[in-house]
Amino acid sequence: MIDQNDLEIIENTTKEFFEKITIIPSLVRASKTAEQINDVVDLDITLEEPQILIGEKGQTLFEIQRLLRAISTKKIQKIFYLNLDINKYKQSKIEYLKRISKELADEVSLTKEEKTLLPMPAYERKIIHAELMQRQDIVTESRGEGIDRHIVIKPR
Repeated sequence: MIDQNDLEIIENTTKEFFEKITIIPSLVRASKTAEQINDVVDLDITLEEPQILIGEKGQTLFEIQRLLRAISTKKIQKIFYLNLDINKYKQSKIEYLKRISKELADEVSLTKEEKTLLPMPAYERKIIHAELMQRQDIVTESRGEGIDRHIVIKPR
């Protein structure tokens, strides 16, 4: 179980990591919300120039997340999931995906014609599937393989 001391170690480890790559964040905050069943640590970072650390489609952000999780896991000797967000990039992306998926689902429901979304990573497809799974008027499915995997929203 991740405790407050572990969160402080994760924050300090993150600060050290960024200092070593000569980037100084203005904010590093590790937190764990009480309702999370598994050990999930949210790590929020604020930077003046975040683009280089987010990368194209967030790829650099996910690689940094993977590195920080590996380093922090070794330091605190506990297994946990790390959710890194830089300048609220992920939060904004999730809100955008939810909004666009609802709009497209409404359009599919109205026109009765399926909509095909652009290929996207698994975590983005999961957000869309979860957002639309309660709807009775449409159904979602993933099609394609590898980097071409995409979602199709169809009328029920």
